[in-house]
Amino acid sequence: MYAIVEINGQQFKVVEGQKLFVQHMQHAEAHQAVEFEKVLLIDNDGNVTVGLPTVEGAKVVCEVISPLVKGEKVLVFHKKRRKGYRKLNGHRQQFTELTVKQVIA
Repeated sequence: MYAIVEINGQQFKVVEGQKLFVQHMQHAEAHQAVEFEKVLLIDNDGNVTVGLPTVEGAKVVCEVISPLVKGEKVLVFHKKRRKGYRKLNGHRQQFTELTVKQVIA
């Protein structure tokens, strides 16, 4: 059984016991249970239910493992040839790590 759920404006395919890295959630605390009710699709052993726009009564229960995880560093390099202009900038995206505990259909 799997579900497609919208979390912070992004869609994820989730299965029970799966780890997720979602965009940083401001008020999340470690070992806190979080429920997401924007379930767009549920597949229960071949029986597919598509929401209009969401499936009523369905939700995904997750547990916050780590409220702040930093992604890998991405280097952004700008250069204009023959002008002596070079600029290097680094960025690390912030994520929240979740574990899917239950998919309720």
